[in-house]
Amino acid sequence: MKTKIFNANLVTPHRIIRDGALLIEDGKILQVCDVNPPTHDTFDIDAQGNYVSPGFIDLHIHGGGNSDFMDGSVQAFLDIANTHARFGTTAMVPTTLTSELDDLIKTLDLYEQANRQNFHGSSFLGMHLEGPYFAQSQRGAQDPRYIRNPDASEYNRILDHSSSIVRWSAAPELDGAIAFGQRLMQRGILPAVAHTDAVYEEVLEAFDNGYTLATHLYSAMSGVTRKNAFRYAGTIESALLLDMDVEIIADGVHLPEALLKLIYKIKGPDRIALITDAMRAAAMPEGESVLGPKSNGLKVIVEDGVAKLADRSSFAGSVATADRLIRNMISMAGVPLTEALKMMTLTPARIMKVDDRKGSLQKGKDADVIIFDDKICIQKTFIKGKMVYEKQATSAGNVYRL
Repeated sequence: MKTKIFNANLVTPHRIIRDGALLIEDGKILQVCDVNPPTHDTFDIDAQGNYVSPGFIDLHIHGGGNSDFMDGSVQAFLDIANTHARFGTTAMVPTTLTSELDDLIKTLDLYEQANRQNFHGSSFLGMHLEGPYFAQSQRGAQDPRYIRNPDASEYNRILDHSSSIVRWSAAPELDGAIAFGQRLMQRGILPAVAHTDAVYEEVLEAFDNGYTLATHLYSAMSGVTRKNAFRYAGTIESALLLDMDVEIIADGVHLPEALLKLIYKIKGPDRIALITDAMRAAAMPEGESVLGPKSNGLKVIVEDGVAKLADRSSFAGSVATADRLIRNMISMAGVPLTEALKMMTLTPARIMKVDDRKGSLQKGKDADVIIFDDKICIQKTFIKGKMVYEKQATSAGNVYRL
């Protein structure tokens, strides 16, 4: 049966179609209409004048709903996918932390199992390995015990073991990092610059060898430095200067208003991907939590809308959900709705080379669709045409249902 969503403000990458309609069939978008066409034998959904847009695509996410992708279970993957579907995320790239090699291999195996069982949550686009090839000086909350230089025998073992890796973040200045990036490119995997002390010349070489994405810009990366009185542009300035895609954690904490505005002014919506970088405490009450595996992860405290190390000396992860990112880009950075949405739909789809099937309301693309109000509160989430979440109103107030 076809589904029709009508009485909708359809958000496309370039405009908003007022009082439009969307036809869906067999998990695909059948037609984008600027009127409500007469139909027969359709399941009709009245959007009630709300916005309808492509679902959010999160390129960098560790967890949510009190689960982490490295908890060591299929259920953790499924719980995270279900949790973030409530907030409009219809596709995600599950992300690891630095760890023992055996734990990483196990996580990759669990991903493949979970991917076959994920029928109700945000779909998985493949795994993102964050580390362990980082600069110790820029490790952030990553466990220093596992940080090391690229090792060809190690990463080739991982690559041969799993075909589910779609991106891998590393520090490009490390010995062996350029060869590592070249190897990833041979396998069709996106290398990304992260947790790095690289200067411009090192970033430029990396960019020429496939490192075309900057992981969580400004977080755990070098800025302008001085050596023997001479100034050197760091990774931050390099990412802004080059035609490099950048991720930003727009939770309103990791980056203040001024930096959100600066990045947007320089890079624009076609080069920026909004990410949650969410850890397990996303969509959970504030208080104590754990970064990484529940069994042996790092104890953290969640307050002020962010996770912090126990001594409060540093941030220890985001607790954002995707809807919060959109609200912040509009309210803090002054970005138009269409462009804010583009940074979490079409741009990340293009970065991950899935824009032929995701990221915009277009005939033939996957019917990954969300309905939200003018406060960016998600009303309904559809993944491949199937409604996986609906906000319910009761006498006790609004509750969420999956």
